Amino acid sequence: MDRDNQRPRARARARGRGGGGSGGGGGTSNRIDALGRLLTRILRHMATELNLDMRSDGFVRVQDILKLNLKTRANVPLRSHSVDEIREAVRIDNKQRLGLLEDDGELFIRANQGHSVEVVETESLLKPILSAEEIPVCVHGTYKKHLESILTHGLKRMNRLHVHFTSGLPSDGEVISGMRRDVNLLIFLNVKKALDEGLKLYMSENKVILTEGFDGVVPAKYFERIETWPDRRPVPFQTQVSDNSTSLAS
Repeated sequence: MDRDNQRPRARARARGRGGGGSGGGGGTSNRIDALGRLLTRILRHMATELNLDMRSDGFVRVQDILKLNLKTRANVPLRSHSVDEIREAVRIDNKQRLGLLEDDGELFIRANQGHSVEVVETESLLKPILSAEEIPVCVHGTYKKHLESILTHGLKRMNRLHVHFTSGLPSDGEVISGMRRDVNLLIFLNVKKALDEGLKLYMSENKVILTEGFDGVVPAKYFERIETWPDRRPVPFQTQVSDNSTSLAS
């Protein structure tokens, strides 16, 4: 099973992992970093269980977030943080996981991608990709141990709303999110074929390529090629193309 998109249990995330001393937070940098991580977890996975009023585009009022009775992993109560600290947490996140919006005098915040909460609507959250020319590269990073399952069952979105791809390799300076740093296998999508056959692809604010797949799955027949990483050696693979035949790719 491809574990890239598996969601940790929400209750374990709610209070973080403690640490950071008894309320001190381990300094301003650790305090803000821990805040950003908790905000990301809340906005991706916990809005429903926390009864937050989340819009279809994923935005939640910042003031509603600051009323939650939760602690960050730096052991700082969320209620002890300020709006300015939330702005700073968004600003310093090098993966741009979060976004802010001023609307009618109120400040809203959302996770730019990675959601599991179903209140979020893909069309409201993301920009549709209409042609293969928009994304010359579309690649999913995973692990060799999952390859057999992926070739059999396709790439699954698991508990999230989307399967994640990036528009470049892990070493590319412009790739800021959408792939774990320790992946050892790259799966390249045949974007033209996928779009031509009805697969809907989207781009998030932080440049992650996302798709709901077909019933939550991107079938292996849309894989253009597979390479090991970082040595980039081609991996031959077979995909099922009909009930009684297979296709060999390399």
